Amino acid sequence: MTTTTMREILNPGAIPATDPDFPQAPVDWTRSVAEEAAQHDGLELTPDHWRTLQALQDYFARHEQPNVRALHDALDESFHAQGGLKYLYGLFPGGPVAQGCRFAGLTAPSGAVDKSFGSVQ
Repeated sequence: MTTTTMREILNPGAIPATDPDFPQAPVDWTRSVAEEAAQHDGLELTPDHWRTLQALQDYFARHEQPNVRALHDALDESFHAQGGLKYLYGLFPGGPVAQGCRFAGLTAPSGAVDKSFGSVQ
């Protein structure tokens, strides 16, 4: 038995273009979208950038209304060995949640763009 998604109903015959490395990515998101956003910010995406984008997309897929503090904690734990949030702020100078969400094709939770929140400086 096959399940039919709303996308298949609305666009019969359309082939879903999901990146196997980013199964939780938003429908209209691609790696090139992230690369363009990063280039606009003067950044080149490294494997840890991509790993962060995967973590953000996975977190958003599991949480209906993500909380900034819980998201910071989850990222801090995921990158603990590299230095946690301090390391992530080095990767994403605009904030691992705010800038990371933009690169990942996600809408950052409210409070994520507050420069004073979670400052490591």
